[in-house]
Amino acid sequence: MNSSQPSFFSLIDPYVYQTLQTIIGKEVTVQTMQGSLRGSLKTVMPDHVVIEVSGTPFFVRIQQIVWVFPN
Repeated sequence: MNSSQPSFFSLIDPYVYQTLQTIIGKEVTVQTMQGSLRGSLKTVMPDHVVIEVSGTPFFVRIQQIVWVFPN
């Protein structure tokens, strides 16, 4: 392996990913390791979600999510 090239490693939780896809467009509260966000779930990708809070998008890694509550 060439040490000058960056490598990327990410764990994907398929159950969380699939479940979050069912609530796209809904208001959610997401608890992360750093705090909570409450807003509209805009996008779900295998490694992150986008939550819009008061017009501002927040990109949250799925690995950092503790729980999600649909409002």
